[in-house]
Amino acid sequence: MKALLLLKRIILITLLAFPLLTFGQGNNFIEISGKIIDKDDKTALPGVSVLIKGTVAGTITDSDGSFKLRSKAKYPFTLVISSIGFKTQEFEVQNPGSNINIELVTQTQLAQEIVVTASRVEESILKSPVAIAKLDIRAIRDSPSPSFYDALENVKGVQMTTSSLTFKIPNTRGFNIPSNYRFMQLVDGIDMQAATLGVPLGNAIGPTELDIASVEITPGAASALYGLNAINGMSNLLTKSPFFYQGLSVYQKTGVNHVGGTGREASMLTETALRYAKAFNNKFAFKVNFSYMRGTDWLADTRQDQNPNNLKSANPSFPALNGANNAAYDGWNKYGDDVLAGSNTVSVSGLNINGKPNQTLNVARTGYWERDLVNPNVDNLKFDAALHYRISDKVELSYSYRIGKMDGVFQRGNKIQLDNVIIQNHKVELKGADFLVRAYTSSENSGDSYNVKPLADNMDLSTGGSGTVWGAAYKSALTQYATNNGGGLTDANLAAATAYARGIADANRAVPGTKAFNDQKALIIGINNWDIKSAQIPDAPVSGGAALVQRSHLYHVEGQWDLSKYTKVFDMLIGGDARLYEITPDGNSFVDFSRPIADRGKPLENGSYGKNIAYKKIGAFTQLTKTVFDEKLKIFGSLRFDYNPEFKPILTPRIAAVYSPDKSNNFRFTYQQGYRFPGLFEALSYVNNGRVKRVGSLPYINEGLGYLDNSYTRASGVVFNAAVNAAVAGGATRNDAALANRNLLVKAQLDKGRPEGIHSYEFGYKSVFLNNTLVLDFDAYTNTYDGFLGQVQVDVPRGQTVGSDAAVLAMLDANRDSQDRYRVYTNAKNKYTNYGSALGITYNFFKGYTVSGNTSFNKIKSNATADIFVTGFNTPELTTNIQFGNRQITKNLGFSVVHRWQKKFLWESPLVNGYVRAIHTFDAQVTYKVPTIKGTVKVGGSDIFNNNYIQYAGGPTLGGLYYVAITFDGLLNK
Repeated sequence: MKALLLLKRIILITLLAFPLLTFGQGNNFIEISGKIIDKDDKTALPGVSVLIKGTVAGTITDSDGSFKLRSKAKYPFTLVISSIGFKTQEFEVQNPGSNINIELVTQTQLAQEIVVTASRVEESILKSPVAIAKLDIRAIRDSPSPSFYDALENVKGVQMTTSSLTFKIPNTRGFNIPSNYRFMQLVDGIDMQAATLGVPLGNAIGPTELDIASVEITPGAASALYGLNAINGMSNLLTKSPFFYQGLSVYQKTGVNHVGGTGREASMLTETALRYAKAFNNKFAFKVNFSYMRGTDWLADTRQDQNPNNLKSANPSFPALNGANNAAYDGWNKYGDDVLAGSNTVSVSGLNINGKPNQTLNVARTGYWERDLVNPNVDNLKFDAALHYRISDKVELSYSYRIGKMDGVFQRGNKIQLDNVIIQNHKVELKGADFLVRAYTSSENSGDSYNVKPLADNMDLSTGGSGTVWGAAYKSALTQYATNNGGGLTDANLAAATAYARGIADANRAVPGTKAFNDQKALIIGINNWDIKSAQIPDAPVSGGAALVQRSHLYHVEGQWDLSKYTKVFDMLIGGDARLYEITPDGNSFVDFSRPIADRGKPLENGSYGKNIAYKKIGAFTQLTKTVFDEKLKIFGSLRFDYNPEFKPILTPRIAAVYSPDKSNNFRFTYQQGYRFPGLFEALSYVNNGRVKRVGSLPYINEGLGYLDNSYTRASGVVFNAAVNAAVAGGATRNDAALANRNLLVKAQLDKGRPEGIHSYEFGYKSVFLNNTLVLDFDAYTNTYDGFLGQVQVDVPRGQTVGSDAAVLAMLDANRDSQDRYRVYTNAKNKYTNYGSALGITYNFFKGYTVSGNTSFNKIKSNATADIFVTGFNTPELTTNIQFGNRQITKNLGFSVVHRWQKKFLWESPLVNGYVRAIHTFDAQVTYKVPTIKGTVKVGGSDIFNNNYIQYAGGPTLGGLYYVAITFDGLLNK
């Protein structure tokens, strides 16, 4: 706790002290003025950026192309003149009498971007030491995607996972999951990861459509410089400076989705955004952003059975139950029927089927479809504001505040209905020409959210009866059906008998759409205890609960300093950071582990559930770069140190070289390591969920529970019980059959949790040809993961030691109450190697017409031995994107078309397993500019032929979305 208080104080002092910093200033200001025009038609260019090179001092031109800039710069100095669509130019000012009238030339050359994410300093995209892509304002405006965030899907190597209209997660280079811990999202340096939810929310609380300046994406490991979660890559969203983008901007988008095949009626989607920015005397500036989006969410309603009757977890001995007659049906988007998780099954034994006694059926509870449990309507509200003050020509101080409120659905271990989730952050930043200091704090409140799985479980249990009661009713109905239909159960009537039995057992079950269902749902989602009252849990609520109550704070401070002007021989960058998460225990998802096990879910007299939980780390890095051989070879070396008190200290190196034999060809090679500390949910969760407790990877959670070293794997339990049922059907007693098949039970023997690691090798080539009108960008990589983090389900024989006769008997399905079941975050036993490559080509071939395309290949090497859990590569082997367009077919009119293809691939997760079919989609847009009113009209659509598809197993069905967007930019800017 002392460390927690210390870090809080450091960040508080940093936040308060920044505005008090002063720098000596004299009164020797100079004033520079001039005018910028278009070289082609000699018209004035408003909104052009004019920056004094090597400083933060700058301004923009007004409506007649004129600018005026006050500075303390000494002659001579250089002005950098830049504007979207024009070639950046530099102009040296020699003396006060310099005549500054500049003509800008339309930019037709490619690959001229400057990026900062790859090395944390500005550099040419051609000479980046790692693969990187950049979307600037022009690329975003030209994209036919409905939002700038959707446009990321067309970037080379990026795989997008859409869980909701409000919730999209990018990933690169394999091991994709909807809640992506391995891909970092930054917005102006702030980590967008929602701490306890464990998901990045860059599109939900990040920049509005009007404030985004550019997006840089780095596929592959970036841990050597950024640490923590950047093991699979990162995206860096940069917003507009109020000094360079001023005035009032208005954005209105109206669209329609669900035009067929998505499970819902055609629905309107609207998004409104406002931005206002103003600068005063090139010293002080502010900006304010607001946006609101509302629509009908995509629906996950795939009815595929992931537990077909040929599996041992079903009833393979009875082919009459194949297909639609499967009594152990486990649907992709149905909850409360989770046979594969072992939490919603009833073992109906002692049956006489086909004249054979002692037969057993595995039967799933009926459960509920996702469409009946989640809300169809979603909205997303964003607001942010920033104040900027230029203390001197080389130092700028800023404060920003950001808040986002969102609804939607996302998939972690289960589906979560997000409702009124609120994320806020405050940031103070001091930035100079060669240094940066930043401190921010983020808060998270899950609002009225709930977990769909316990909602379905407790809806069934509270209205349809406990497993014992429901199973008895089911068996009685089977017997009755047999008596009324020939006297026995046979292959001929078994399917009808099981359907009849289910109807009888479900007689009191709440039916979706009824008042009873709605009332019970409202009751359950308002209770933050997912257990339900039983003989084993007498203190639990009668109805059970499903509320997701998660609140946390993140405190972060970081800095970097470019020492290159002091080191002379090489360029040197140093930096460091400290981060602290503080979680408020809720007694259900997160608990105070210092309390006795039996009391962790009970409130104290003050209403809290104990002391706040701290999870912290510190880190530091240094990067050296050196250019040799007439600046043809640039060598990079970096080393990062990270320490989390729960683990041993970690060193993360990166070595890279970029060889440029000429200005057009650039070869690079990079080796780096990366590590990832478990996220908060992976490390510290303690969740009751359908009598299967999900627990984090930190070893002290195991104390008193025994799942690390006194458990059997649930997968082996399924095989064991299938063998026992077969032996009982052959005449053996159940206990004798269990002891005879004890060798089928596999001891879990889980290791203590440790950070996940990666060793990555990358080769790349980037070149420009034909007078910079053709760009080729290629990269290839291989990654090896060690200690891959995932989940395994294990069963602990209550009060017994694994290996003993009593422990074996406890593993019988009939003895469910003698087991404690856990889903444990732990490290894989095997190492995993994946490899791949990506190729991108862009050609500006005729009068502004551009064709571009990229293709990505990703594959994982198979291991000789099976692991304790399925890691889930979850990435298509091949994807391609092809784009064709012209920003200006005629004056003020442009268009673009994008085709995306993705190969069929296997998706594996703790919730759903199955194949995701191939995707073929076309996006298109036409844009018309109205310069006289500073307006733009954009008409477009994604998946314009409405070729419905899903992006992951269990995910929503996506389809056509058609829109009209009107933008007014730079109003009231004088």
